[in-house]
Amino acid sequence: SAGAVKMQPKAEELKFVTKNDGYVHIHPSSVNYQTRHFESPYLVYHEKIKTSRVFIRDCSMVSVYPLVLLGGGQVHMQLQKGEFVISLDDGWIQFVATSHQVAELVKELRCELDQLLQDKIKNPSMDLCMCPRGSQIISMIVKLVTTQ
Repeated sequence: SAGAVKMQPKAEELKFVTKNDGYVHIHPSSVNYQTRHFESPYLVYHEKIKTSRVFIRDCSMVSVYPLVLLGGGQVHMQLQKGEFVISLDDGWIQFVATSHQVAELVKELRCELDQLLQDKIKNPSMDLCMCPRGSQIISMIVKLVTTQ
């Protein structure tokens, strides 16, 4: 009855930021064009085009843990103003961890996953689900991502 209600932005007003291009918009032909709210502020995309402005297509929302665990680049952790910050891509993407322990565990899980993938590349016949280390790492990642 009183006060203002925050309105979701119109599809053409919604924009995201990329490291190299600045603001980008979801292309009108994208299935996500009419989506006005994403649970996570991060999207991954397959195609970027420039017409009247820069657009992305074939995009999907991605939440924090999959981005940290499966995103490119090194994962770093540092203390900033009393908060433990996990950063990717030389600090361009940053997340605040709830505690030092959580930040360390996430960073260590990413290192273990990277090593496991290196082992798989060296030995393609290795069954990751049958080796104890691989199955533990994979089940922990599945649990973390699905209970986020």
